[in-house]
Amino acid sequence: MKKLFLLAFVLAIFTGMVFANGGKEAESTAVGGDDKMGGVLVFGRAGDSVGLDPARETDGESFYATHQIFDTLVEFKTGTTEIVPALATSWDVSDDNLTYTFYLREGVKFHDGTPFNADAVVFSLERQLKEDHPYNEYGPWQYWTNYMGMSDIVESITAKDDLTVVFQLQKPEAPFIANLAMDFAGIVSPTAYKADPEGFSSNPVGTGPFKFVSWTKDSDIVLDKNEDYWEEVYLDRLILKVIPDATARWLALQKGEVDIIDFPAADDLPAMEADPDVQLIQQSGMNVGYLALNVEKEPYDDVRVRLAMNYAIDRDEIIEAVYGSAGQVAKNPIPPNIWSYNDDIEAYPYDAEKAKALMAEAGYPDGFKTEIWAMPVARPYNPDARKIAEIMQAQLAKVGVEVEIVSYEWGTYLDRTGAGDHQAAMLGWTGDNGDPDNFLWVLLSAPSAVTPAAGNISLWKNEEFTALIKEAKETADVARRTELYEQAQVIFHEDAPWVPIAHSVVTVPASNSVKNFKISPTGTRVFKSVWLEQ
Repeated sequence: MKKLFLLAFVLAIFTGMVFANGGKEAESTAVGGDDKMGGVLVFGRAGDSVGLDPARETDGESFYATHQIFDTLVEFKTGTTEIVPALATSWDVSDDNLTYTFYLREGVKFHDGTPFNADAVVFSLERQLKEDHPYNEYGPWQYWTNYMGMSDIVESITAKDDLTVVFQLQKPEAPFIANLAMDFAGIVSPTAYKADPEGFSSNPVGTGPFKFVSWTKDSDIVLDKNEDYWEEVYLDRLILKVIPDATARWLALQKGEVDIIDFPAADDLPAMEADPDVQLIQQSGMNVGYLALNVEKEPYDDVRVRLAMNYAIDRDEIIEAVYGSAGQVAKNPIPPNIWSYNDDIEAYPYDAEKAKALMAEAGYPDGFKTEIWAMPVARPYNPDARKIAEIMQAQLAKVGVEVEIVSYEWGTYLDRTGAGDHQAAMLGWTGDNGDPDNFLWVLLSAPSAVTPAAGNISLWKNEEFTALIKEAKETADVARRTELYEQAQVIFHEDAPWVPIAHSVVTVPASNSVKNFKISPTGTRVFKSVWLEQ
Protein backbone atom coordinates (compact mmCIF):
# COMPACT_ATOMS: atom_id res chain seq x y z
CA MET A 1 0.00 0.00 0.00
CA LYS A 2 1.21 3.53 -0.66
CA LYS A 3 0.10 6.60 1.15
CA LEU A 4 -2.39 8.62 -0.87
CA PHE A 5 -0.92 11.81 0.51
CA LEU A 6 1.72 11.45 -2.22
CA LEU A 7 -0.91 11.01 -4.90
CA ALA A 8 -2.88 13.95 -3.55
CA PHE A 9 0.25 16.08 -3.58
CA VAL A 10 0.96 15.23 -7.21
CA LEU A 11 -2.68 15.87 -8.12
CA ALA A 12 -2.54 19.22 -6.39
CA ILE A 13 0.39 20.29 -8.56
CA PHE A 14 -1.85 20.05 -11.58
CA THR A 15 -5.27 20.84 -10.14
CA GLY A 16 -4.62 23.10 -7.16
CA MET A 17 -4.77 26.72 -8.19
CA VAL A 18 -4.15 29.56 -5.84
CA PHE A 19 -4.84 32.92 -7.45
CA ALA A 20 -3.57 36.34 -6.53
CA ASN A 21 -6.09 38.62 -4.86
CA GLY A 22 -7.25 41.80 -6.48
CA GLY A 23 -9.15 44.73 -5.02
CA LYS A 24 -8.21 47.09 -2.27
CA GLU A 25 -7.59 44.65 0.52
CA ALA A 26 -5.86 41.31 0.38
CA GLU A 27 -7.50 38.38 2.10
CA SER A 28 -6.14 37.80 5.58
CA THR A 29 -4.23 34.60 6.18
CA ALA A 30 -4.08 35.03 9.94
CA VAL A 31 -5.49 32.44 12.30
CA GLY A 32 -8.32 33.54 14.57
CA GLY A 33 -7.86 33.99 18.27
CA ASP A 34 -9.91 35.00 21.29
CA ASP A 35 -10.31 38.52 19.92
CA LYS A 36 -11.71 37.18 16.65
CA MET A 37 -14.60 35.09 17.92
CA GLY A 38 -18.31 35.69 17.90
CA GLY A 39 -20.66 37.70 15.82
CA VAL A 40 -23.43 37.13 13.31
CA LEU A 41 -22.43 37.26 9.64
CA VAL A 42 -25.12 37.92 7.03
CA PHE A 43 -24.34 36.81 3.48
CA GLY A 44 -26.48 38.48 0.78
CA ARG A 45 -26.90 36.08 -2.12
CA ALA A 46 -28.76 36.14 -5.44
CA GLY A 47 -31.09 33.16 -5.03
CA ASP A 48 -32.40 30.56 -2.64
CA SER A 49 -31.33 26.96 -2.22
CA VAL A 50 -33.36 24.31 -4.01
CA GLY A 51 -32.78 21.78 -1.22
CA LEU A 52 -30.35 20.96 1.59
CA ASP A 53 -29.48 17.30 1.04
CA PRO A 54 -26.02 17.62 -0.55
CA ALA A 55 -26.41 14.37 -2.51
CA ARG A 56 -29.66 15.43 -4.17
CA GLU A 57 -28.86 18.93 -5.33
CA THR A 58 -26.82 20.22 -8.27
CA ASP A 59 -26.90 24.01 -7.95
CA GLY A 60 -24.47 26.37 -6.30
CA GLU A 61 -27.10 28.14 -4.21
CA SER A 62 -27.93 24.83 -2.51
CA PHE A 63 -24.27 24.03 -1.97
CA TYR A 64 -23.71 27.44 -0.34
CA ALA A 65 -25.80 26.11 2.54
CA THR A 66 -24.97 22.40 2.52
CA HIS A 67 -21.24 23.12 2.54
CA GLN A 68 -21.60 24.72 5.96
CA ILE A 69 -23.71 21.85 7.39
CA PHE A 70 -21.94 18.75 6.07
CA ASP A 71 -18.36 17.47 5.99
CA THR A 72 -16.74 15.14 3.47
CA LEU A 73 -14.00 12.55 3.97
CA VAL A 74 -11.49 14.88 2.34
CA GLU A 75 -11.81 18.54 1.46
CA PHE A 76 -10.15 21.27 -0.54
CA LYS A 77 -7.75 23.48 1.35
CA THR A 78 -9.54 26.82 1.57
CA GLY A 79 -8.90 28.93 -1.50
CA THR A 80 -7.39 26.06 -3.53
CA THR A 81 -8.17 22.63 -4.98
CA GLU A 82 -5.46 20.94 -2.92
CA ILE A 83 -6.83 17.84 -1.18
CA VAL A 84 -6.45 17.80 2.62
CA PRO A 85 -7.91 15.60 5.40
CA ALA A 86 -11.40 16.24 6.77
CA LEU A 87 -13.53 13.47 8.30
CA ALA A 88 -10.74 11.12 7.22
CA THR A 89 -7.39 11.95 8.79
CA SER A 90 -5.38 9.75 6.41
CA TRP A 91 -5.85 7.19 3.65
CA ASP A 92 -4.04 4.52 1.66
CA VAL A 93 -4.36 3.48 -1.95
CA SER A 94 -3.36 0.10 -3.35
CA ASP A 95 -0.68 -0.25 -5.98
CA ASP A 96 -3.29 -1.04 -8.65
CA ASN A 97 -5.28 2.11 -7.69
CA LEU A 98 -8.42 0.05 -7.07
CA THR A 99 -8.60 -0.04 -3.25
CA TYR A 100 -8.85 3.12 -1.13
CA THR A 101 -8.77 2.80 2.66
CA PHE A 102 -9.80 5.80 4.77
CA TYR A 103 -9.00 6.18 8.48
CA LEU A 104 -11.65 8.29 10.17
CA ARG A 105 -11.43 11.09 12.70
CA GLU A 106 -12.27 10.01 16.25
CA GLY A 107 -14.79 11.70 18.52
CA VAL A 108 -16.82 13.48 15.84
CA LYS A 109 -20.57 13.80 16.40
CA PHE A 110 -23.45 14.72 14.16
CA HIS A 111 -25.48 17.78 15.08
CA ASP A 112 -28.16 15.48 16.57
CA GLY A 113 -25.59 14.08 19.02
CA THR A 114 -25.18 10.69 17.34
CA PRO A 115 -21.63 9.47 16.65
CA PHE A 116 -19.95 9.78 13.28
CA ASN A 117 -18.45 6.44 12.20
CA ALA A 118 -17.72 4.20 9.24
CA ASP A 119 -21.34 3.00 9.08
CA ALA A 120 -22.45 6.61 8.53
CA VAL A 121 -20.07 6.93 5.58
CA VAL A 122 -21.35 3.70 4.06
CA PHE A 123 -24.98 4.77 4.55
CA SER A 124 -24.47 8.26 3.06
CA LEU A 125 -22.83 6.96 -0.11
CA GLU A 126 -24.53 3.58 -0.56
CA ARG A 127 -27.94 5.23 -0.76
CA GLN A 128 -26.60 6.79 -3.96
CA LEU A 129 -24.68 3.73 -5.18
CA LYS A 130 -27.10 0.84 -4.71
CA GLU A 131 -30.41 0.79 -6.53
CA ASP A 132 -31.75 -1.77 -4.04
CA HIS A 133 -30.77 0.35 -1.02
CA PRO A 134 -33.87 1.05 1.11
CA TYR A 135 -33.33 4.82 0.73
CA ASN A 136 -32.23 4.95 -2.92
CA GLU A 137 -35.76 5.91 -3.98
CA TYR A 138 -35.37 9.31 -2.31
CA GLY A 139 -33.05 10.56 -5.06
CA PRO A 140 -32.41 11.49 -7.81
CA TRP A 141 -28.69 11.38 -7.12
CA GLN A 142 -27.65 13.37 -10.18
CA TYR A 143 -24.06 14.13 -9.21
CA TRP A 144 -23.34 10.53 -8.22
CA THR A 145 -24.98 8.94 -11.25
CA ASN A 146 -25.29 11.26 -14.26
CA TYR A 147 -22.60 13.85 -13.52
CA MET A 148 -19.70 11.94 -12.00
CA GLY A 149 -20.58 8.38 -13.09
CA MET A 150 -19.69 7.06 -9.64
CA SER A 151 -21.87 3.95 -9.97
CA ASP A 152 -19.63 2.89 -12.86
CA ILE A 153 -16.53 3.58 -10.77
CA VAL A 154 -17.28 2.25 -7.27
CA GLU A 155 -17.74 -1.49 -6.77
CA SER A 156 -18.32 -1.48 -3.01
CA ILE A 157 -18.02 0.60 0.17
CA THR A 158 -17.29 -1.35 3.35
CA ALA A 159 -16.97 -0.46 7.03
CA LYS A 160 -13.90 -2.46 7.98
CA ASP A 161 -14.28 -1.33 11.58
CA ASP A 162 -15.82 1.66 13.36
CA LEU A 163 -13.19 4.09 12.05
CA THR A 164 -12.06 2.48 8.78
CA VAL A 165 -13.84 2.58 5.41
CA VAL A 166 -12.70 0.71 2.31
CA PHE A 167 -13.71 1.67 -1.24
CA GLN A 168 -13.22 -0.97 -3.93
CA LEU A 169 -13.24 0.46 -7.45
CA GLN A 170 -14.28 -1.26 -10.65
CA LYS A 171 -11.53 0.52 -12.59
CA PRO A 172 -8.86 3.14 -12.00
CA GLU A 173 -10.28 6.66 -11.81
CA ALA A 174 -7.78 9.52 -11.80
CA PRO A 175 -10.07 12.14 -10.20
CA PHE A 176 -11.57 9.75 -7.61
CA ILE A 177 -10.03 11.27 -4.50
CA ALA A 178 -10.94 14.79 -5.65
CA ASN A 179 -14.50 13.63 -6.31
CA LEU A 180 -14.86 12.68 -2.65
CA ALA A 181 -14.19 16.29 -1.66
CA MET A 182 -17.25 17.45 -3.59
CA ASP A 183 -20.51 18.34 -1.87
CA PHE A 184 -22.46 15.32 -3.13
CA ALA A 185 -20.16 13.15 -0.97
CA GLY A 186 -21.23 14.93 2.23
CA ILE A 187 -21.86 12.59 5.17
CA VAL A 188 -25.37 12.72 6.61
CA SER A 189 -26.69 11.55 9.97
CA PRO A 190 -28.25 8.10 9.35
CA THR A 191 -30.45 8.53 12.41
CA ALA A 192 -31.90 11.86 11.25
CA TYR A 193 -32.24 10.68 7.67
CA LYS A 194 -34.07 7.47 8.53
CA ALA A 195 -36.44 9.37 10.83
CA ASP A 196 -37.69 11.54 7.95
CA PRO A 197 -36.09 10.84 4.55
CA GLU A 198 -38.54 13.03 2.66
CA GLY A 199 -38.08 15.95 5.04
CA PHE A 200 -34.32 15.68 5.43
CA SER A 201 -33.72 18.09 2.54
CA SER A 202 -35.41 20.86 4.55
CA ASN A 203 -34.13 19.78 7.98
CA PRO A 204 -30.53 18.64 7.39
CA VAL A 205 -28.18 17.11 9.97
CA GLY A 206 -24.45 16.76 9.35
CA THR A 207 -21.16 17.14 11.20
CA GLY A 208 -20.19 20.48 9.67
CA PRO A 209 -19.07 23.76 11.26
CA PHE A 210 -22.60 25.15 11.38
CA LYS A 211 -25.89 23.59 12.52
CA PHE A 212 -29.15 24.11 10.70
CA VAL A 213 -31.64 26.31 12.59
CA SER A 214 -34.31 27.44 10.13
CA TRP A 215 -35.17 28.07 6.49
CA THR A 216 -37.67 30.69 5.37
CA LYS A 217 -38.10 30.03 1.66
CA ASP A 218 -36.93 32.88 -0.60
CA SER A 219 -35.83 34.82 2.48
CA ASP A 220 -33.07 33.30 4.60
CA ILE A 221 -31.37 30.22 6.01
CA VAL A 222 -30.11 30.53 9.59
CA LEU A 223 -27.19 28.42 10.82
CA ASP A 224 -25.58 28.39 14.25
CA LYS A 225 -22.00 27.57 15.22
CA ASN A 226 -21.31 23.89 15.92
CA GLU A 227 -19.70 24.16 19.37
CA ASP A 228 -18.37 20.59 19.09
CA TYR A 229 -16.68 20.98 15.71
CA TRP A 230 -13.28 19.35 15.26
CA GLU A 231 -11.76 22.65 14.17
CA GLU A 232 -12.26 26.07 15.72
CA VAL A 233 -15.21 28.03 14.32
CA TYR A 234 -15.35 31.76 15.06
CA LEU A 235 -18.79 33.01 14.01
CA ASP A 236 -21.72 32.49 16.37
CA ARG A 237 -24.28 32.55 13.60
CA LEU A 238 -24.37 32.58 9.78
CA ILE A 239 -27.40 33.88 7.89
CA LEU A 240 -27.74 33.28 4.14
CA LYS A 241 -30.11 36.03 3.00
CA VAL A 242 -31.77 36.07 -0.44
CA ILE A 243 -31.60 39.43 -2.25
CA PRO A 244 -32.21 38.74 -5.97
CA ASP A 245 -31.28 42.15 -7.37
CA ALA A 246 -27.56 42.93 -7.57
CA THR A 247 -27.93 46.65 -6.87
CA ALA A 248 -30.22 45.89 -3.92
CA ARG A 249 -27.50 43.62 -2.51
CA TRP A 250 -24.99 46.45 -2.85
CA LEU A 251 -27.37 48.87 -1.10
CA ALA A 252 -27.85 46.34 1.73
CA LEU A 253 -24.06 46.14 2.14
CA GLN A 254 -23.78 49.92 2.26
CA LYS A 255 -26.51 50.13 4.90
CA GLY A 256 -24.89 47.43 7.05
CA GLU A 257 -27.80 45.01 6.62
CA VAL A 258 -25.42 42.38 5.24
CA ASP A 259 -21.69 41.82 5.68
CA ILE A 260 -20.76 40.17 2.41
CA ILE A 261 -22.53 39.80 -0.96
CA ASP A 262 -22.45 37.74 -4.13
CA PHE A 263 -22.26 38.67 -7.81
CA PRO A 264 -22.07 42.47 -7.91
CA ALA A 265 -23.28 44.26 -11.02
CA ALA A 266 -20.41 45.46 -13.20
CA ASP A 267 -21.86 49.00 -13.08
CA ASP A 268 -21.59 49.04 -9.27
CA LEU A 269 -17.94 48.00 -9.07
CA PRO A 270 -16.44 51.53 -9.36
CA ALA A 271 -18.56 52.73 -6.42
CA MET A 272 -17.53 49.68 -4.38
CA GLU A 273 -13.89 50.32 -5.20
CA ALA A 274 -14.24 53.91 -4.00
CA ASP A 275 -16.00 53.03 -0.73
CA PRO A 276 -13.48 53.05 2.16
CA ASP A 277 -15.69 50.71 4.22
CA VAL A 278 -15.73 47.98 1.56
CA GLN A 279 -13.14 45.43 0.45
CA LEU A 280 -13.30 43.75 -2.95
CA ILE A 281 -12.02 40.17 -2.75
CA GLN A 282 -11.26 38.87 -6.24
CA GLN A 283 -10.00 35.72 -7.94
CA SER A 284 -9.91 34.30 -11.46
CA GLY A 285 -12.96 32.08 -11.81
CA MET A 286 -12.67 28.38 -12.61
CA ASN A 287 -15.87 28.60 -14.62
CA VAL A 288 -17.60 28.80 -17.98
CA GLY A 289 -20.93 30.28 -19.05
CA TYR A 290 -22.55 29.02 -22.24
CA LEU A 291 -25.62 28.79 -24.45
CA ALA A 292 -26.43 25.09 -24.90
CA LEU A 293 -28.03 24.18 -28.23
CA ASN A 294 -30.31 21.15 -27.92
CA VAL A 295 -29.10 18.90 -30.74
CA GLU A 296 -32.23 16.74 -30.47
CA LYS A 297 -34.49 19.63 -31.52
CA GLU A 298 -34.70 21.48 -34.80
CA PRO A 299 -32.93 23.47 -36.05
CA TYR A 300 -29.99 22.60 -33.78
CA ASP A 301 -29.84 19.01 -34.99
CA ASP A 302 -27.88 20.50 -37.93
CA VAL A 303 -24.26 21.37 -37.18
CA ARG A 304 -24.39 24.17 -39.76
CA VAL A 305 -27.05 25.94 -37.71
CA ARG A 306 -25.04 25.46 -34.55
CA LEU A 307 -22.01 26.96 -36.25
CA ALA A 308 -24.16 29.82 -37.55
CA MET A 309 -25.19 30.63 -33.98
CA ASN A 310 -21.53 30.81 -32.99
CA TYR A 311 -20.82 33.27 -35.81
CA ALA A 312 -23.99 35.33 -35.24
CA ILE A 313 -23.43 36.04 -31.53
CA ASP A 314 -20.94 38.78 -30.77
CA ARG A 315 -19.44 37.74 -27.44
CA ASP A 316 -17.23 40.83 -27.24
CA GLU A 317 -20.37 42.96 -27.04
CA ILE A 318 -21.75 40.70 -24.28
CA ILE A 319 -18.54 40.90 -22.26
CA GLU A 320 -18.42 44.70 -22.52
CA ALA A 321 -22.09 45.16 -21.61
CA VAL A 322 -22.48 42.58 -18.84
CA TYR A 323 -19.12 41.47 -17.44
CA GLY A 324 -16.94 44.52 -17.99
CA SER A 325 -13.36 43.98 -16.88
CA ALA A 326 -14.47 40.89 -14.92
CA GLY A 327 -15.10 38.74 -18.00
CA GLN A 328 -13.20 36.97 -20.75
CA VAL A 329 -14.62 35.59 -24.00
CA ALA A 330 -14.85 31.79 -23.91
CA LYS A 331 -13.89 29.53 -26.80
CA ASN A 332 -13.52 26.17 -25.04
CA PRO A 333 -15.72 24.28 -22.58
CA ILE A 334 -13.07 24.52 -19.85
CA PRO A 335 -11.55 27.73 -18.46
CA PRO A 336 -7.98 28.76 -19.27
CA ASN A 337 -6.86 28.21 -15.66
CA ILE A 338 -7.60 24.47 -15.90
CA TRP A 339 -4.72 22.26 -17.05
CA SER A 340 -5.14 20.79 -20.58
CA TYR A 341 -6.86 23.94 -21.88
CA ASN A 342 -6.30 23.93 -25.66
CA ASP A 343 -5.25 27.47 -26.50
CA ASP A 344 -4.43 26.51 -30.11
CA ILE A 345 -8.15 26.49 -30.91
CA GLU A 346 -9.27 29.72 -32.59
CA ALA A 347 -12.53 31.23 -31.35
CA TYR A 348 -15.33 31.72 -33.87
CA PRO A 349 -15.30 35.42 -34.78
CA TYR A 350 -18.45 37.51 -35.06
CA ASP A 351 -19.41 37.19 -38.74
CA ALA A 352 -23.08 37.84 -39.58
CA GLU A 353 -22.60 37.09 -43.28
CA LYS A 354 -20.97 33.74 -42.55
CA ALA A 355 -23.88 32.94 -40.22
CA LYS A 356 -26.44 33.76 -42.94
CA ALA A 357 -24.58 31.59 -45.47
CA LEU A 358 -24.49 28.62 -43.13
CA MET A 359 -28.21 28.96 -42.34
CA ALA A 360 -29.05 29.14 -46.04
CA GLU A 361 -26.95 26.04 -46.66
CA ALA A 362 -28.87 24.26 -43.91
CA GLY A 363 -32.23 25.19 -45.47
CA TYR A 364 -33.01 28.35 -43.48
CA PRO A 365 -32.30 31.19 -45.95
CA ASP A 366 -34.80 33.43 -44.18
CA GLY A 367 -33.76 32.45 -40.69
CA PHE A 368 -35.98 30.73 -38.11
CA LYS A 369 -37.73 31.20 -34.79
CA THR A 370 -36.18 29.94 -31.58
CA GLU A 371 -36.48 30.17 -27.83
CA ILE A 372 -33.52 31.16 -25.67
CA TRP A 373 -33.93 30.27 -22.02
CA ALA A 374 -32.41 32.70 -19.51
CA MET A 375 -31.59 31.80 -15.91
CA PRO A 376 -33.54 33.70 -13.22
CA VAL A 377 -30.54 34.01 -10.87
CA ALA A 378 -27.08 35.51 -11.09
CA ARG A 379 -24.23 33.04 -11.11
CA PRO A 380 -20.45 33.60 -11.14
CA TYR A 381 -20.29 32.56 -14.80
CA ASN A 382 -23.35 34.65 -15.77
CA PRO A 383 -24.20 37.73 -13.69
CA ASP A 384 -27.27 38.74 -15.73
CA ALA A 385 -28.70 36.07 -18.03
CA ARG A 386 -31.74 38.16 -19.00
CA LYS A 387 -29.56 41.01 -20.23
CA ILE A 388 -27.35 38.59 -22.17
CA ALA A 389 -30.45 37.02 -23.74
CA GLU A 390 -31.66 40.46 -24.83
CA ILE A 391 -28.29 41.21 -26.43
CA MET A 392 -28.39 37.85 -28.23
CA GLN A 393 -31.96 38.56 -29.32
CA ALA A 394 -30.87 41.81 -31.00
CA GLN A 395 -27.78 40.24 -32.58
CA LEU A 396 -29.65 37.23 -33.95
CA ALA A 397 -32.40 39.43 -35.41
CA LYS A 398 -29.74 40.82 -37.76
CA VAL A 399 -29.37 37.38 -39.37
CA GLY A 400 -33.09 36.59 -39.49
CA VAL A 401 -33.39 34.60 -36.25
CA GLU A 402 -36.42 35.60 -34.20
CA VAL A 403 -35.81 34.94 -30.49
CA GLU A 404 -38.35 34.51 -27.72
CA ILE A 405 -36.79 34.79 -24.25
CA VAL A 406 -38.08 32.26 -21.70
CA SER A 407 -37.37 31.87 -17.98
CA TYR A 408 -38.61 29.92 -14.97
CA GLU A 409 -38.08 29.76 -11.23
CA TRP A 410 -34.56 28.41 -10.56
CA GLY A 411 -35.49 24.90 -9.46
CA THR A 412 -37.93 24.54 -12.35
CA TYR A 413 -35.33 25.91 -14.77
CA LEU A 414 -32.83 23.25 -13.71
CA ASP A 415 -35.44 20.49 -13.87
CA ARG A 416 -36.67 21.47 -17.33
CA THR A 417 -33.24 21.94 -18.88
CA GLY A 418 -32.22 18.59 -17.38
CA ALA A 419 -35.26 17.09 -19.08
CA GLY A 420 -34.29 18.63 -22.44
CA ASP A 421 -37.43 20.77 -22.77
CA HIS A 422 -35.53 23.73 -24.22
CA GLN A 423 -34.31 24.58 -27.71
CA ALA A 424 -31.43 26.70 -26.45
CA ALA A 425 -30.66 27.53 -22.82
CA MET A 426 -28.07 29.47 -20.91
CA LEU A 427 -26.28 27.70 -18.11
CA GLY A 428 -22.75 27.38 -16.84
CA TRP A 429 -20.43 25.56 -14.51
CA THR A 430 -17.88 26.25 -11.83
CA GLY A 431 -15.40 23.42 -11.46
CA ASP A 432 -15.96 21.20 -8.43
CA ASN A 433 -12.50 19.68 -8.10
CA GLY A 434 -9.96 21.34 -10.40
CA ASP A 435 -9.94 18.45 -12.89
CA PRO A 436 -10.90 18.80 -16.59
CA ASP A 437 -13.05 15.70 -16.19
CA ASN A 438 -15.41 17.68 -13.97
CA PHE A 439 -16.22 19.93 -16.93
CA LEU A 440 -15.95 17.64 -19.93
CA TRP A 441 -17.58 14.50 -18.52
CA VAL A 442 -20.29 16.24 -16.52
CA LEU A 443 -21.28 18.75 -19.19
CA LEU A 444 -20.62 16.99 -22.49
CA SER A 445 -20.28 13.20 -22.24
CA ALA A 446 -22.91 10.90 -23.72
CA PRO A 447 -23.71 9.27 -20.34
CA SER A 448 -24.38 12.74 -18.91
CA ALA A 449 -26.94 13.44 -21.67
CA VAL A 450 -29.54 11.13 -20.16
CA THR A 451 -32.84 12.83 -19.35
CA PRO A 452 -34.68 13.74 -17.16
CA ALA A 453 -31.60 14.75 -15.15
CA ALA A 454 -29.03 15.55 -17.84
CA GLY A 455 -25.89 17.46 -16.94
CA ASN A 456 -25.17 17.63 -20.67
CA ILE A 457 -28.19 19.80 -21.54
CA SER A 458 -27.21 20.07 -25.20
CA LEU A 459 -27.99 16.30 -25.27
CA TRP A 460 -24.94 15.96 -27.54
CA LYS A 461 -23.80 12.34 -27.70
CA ASN A 462 -20.58 12.33 -29.68
CA GLU A 463 -19.04 8.85 -29.41
CA GLU A 464 -15.51 9.93 -30.38
CA PHE A 465 -15.53 12.75 -27.82
CA THR A 466 -16.85 10.49 -25.07
CA ALA A 467 -14.30 7.78 -25.85
CA LEU A 468 -11.44 10.28 -25.52
CA ILE A 469 -12.53 11.68 -22.18
CA LYS A 470 -13.35 8.20 -20.87
CA GLU A 471 -9.81 7.09 -21.63
CA ALA A 472 -8.48 10.25 -19.98
CA LYS A 473 -10.36 9.73 -16.72
CA GLU A 474 -9.08 6.15 -16.47
CA THR A 475 -5.45 7.16 -17.15
CA ALA A 476 -3.04 8.14 -14.40
CA ASP A 477 -0.45 9.76 -16.70
CA VAL A 478 -1.13 13.50 -16.72
CA ALA A 479 0.68 14.12 -20.03
CA ARG A 480 -1.49 11.51 -21.76
CA ARG A 481 -4.62 12.88 -20.12
CA THR A 482 -3.71 16.37 -21.35
CA GLU A 483 -3.28 15.09 -24.91
CA LEU A 484 -6.67 13.37 -24.83
CA TYR A 485 -8.47 16.39 -23.40
CA GLU A 486 -6.90 18.67 -26.00
CA GLN A 487 -8.17 16.38 -28.77
CA ALA A 488 -11.63 16.32 -27.21
CA GLN A 489 -11.79 20.12 -27.19
CA VAL A 490 -11.14 20.16 -30.95
CA ILE A 491 -14.12 17.84 -31.53
CA PHE A 492 -16.29 20.03 -29.31
CA HIS A 493 -15.23 23.12 -31.25
CA GLU A 494 -15.97 21.57 -34.65
CA ASP A 495 -19.35 20.09 -33.70
CA ALA A 496 -20.43 23.18 -31.74
CA PRO A 497 -23.05 21.91 -29.26
CA TRP A 498 -22.66 25.19 -27.36
CA VAL A 499 -22.05 28.82 -27.96
CA PRO A 500 -19.40 29.35 -25.25
CA ILE A 501 -19.92 32.80 -23.77
CA ALA A 502 -17.54 33.76 -20.98
CA HIS A 503 -15.23 32.98 -18.11
CA SER A 504 -15.43 35.42 -15.24
CA VAL A 505 -13.34 36.92 -12.52
CA VAL A 506 -15.20 36.28 -9.27
CA THR A 507 -15.61 39.37 -7.10
CA VAL A 508 -16.93 39.21 -3.54
CA PRO A 509 -17.60 42.62 -1.95
CA ALA A 510 -17.52 42.62 1.84
CA SER A 511 -17.47 44.96 4.78
CA ASN A 512 -14.00 45.66 6.09
CA SER A 513 -15.06 43.92 9.30
CA VAL A 514 -15.08 40.55 7.50
CA LYS A 515 -11.78 38.80 8.11
CA ASN A 516 -10.10 35.72 6.62
CA PHE A 517 -12.64 35.11 3.85
CA LYS A 518 -11.09 33.32 0.88
CA ILE A 519 -12.75 32.67 -2.46
CA SER A 520 -12.92 28.99 -3.35
CA PRO A 521 -12.06 28.18 -6.98
CA THR A 522 -14.85 25.58 -6.85
CA GLY A 523 -17.42 28.33 -6.42
CA THR A 524 -18.70 27.48 -2.96
CA ARG A 525 -18.50 29.87 -0.03
CA VAL A 526 -16.52 28.73 3.02
CA PHE A 527 -17.21 30.48 6.33
CA LYS A 528 -15.79 28.17 8.99
CA SER A 529 -12.55 30.17 9.34
CA VAL A 530 -14.12 33.62 8.93
CA TRP A 531 -14.61 36.10 11.74
CA LEU A 532 -16.03 39.58 12.16
CA GLU A 533 -13.78 42.24 13.60
CA GLN A 534 -15.51 43.53 16.71
